[in-house]
Amino acid sequence: MSPVHAALAAITYLLVKHAIADFILQTDQIFRQKGSYGAPGGLWHALIHILLTAPVFLLFPGGGPGLAAVLLGGEFVLHYHIDWTKEQIVRREGWTPKDKYFWWALGIDQLLHGLTYVAILWIWLPAA
Repeated sequence: MSPVHAALAAITYLLVKHAIADFILQTDQIFRQKGSYGAPGGLWHALIHILLTAPVFLLFPGGGPGLAAVLLGGEFVLHYHIDWTKEQIVRREGWTPKDKYFWWALGIDQLLHGLTYVAILWIWLPAA
């Protein structure tokens, strides 16, 4: 597989993983607790994400185990705080799905997660 095709396959994996973890596996507890700093639901949600990200490091050759651990730790911290920040803003402003700014916040949240995956692969995958 060419490096370009490997990168496309890897980002596809991560985007599908993200949809599963953020929507299919999200429970009511996770949804309710993501805005409460340190609550189990938000932590569990970030853990689900890194558990589902981990196979990308086995499927697509790149750095070693130490780098994979650092990238997973970074994803955990970033994912948790992206979600928490979005929830803080949405709750403070009282936005609901009826408000356009709710959708802006959700869209920016999802964009930041996607850019996190781009950064992970940029660091992980070989340059050429």
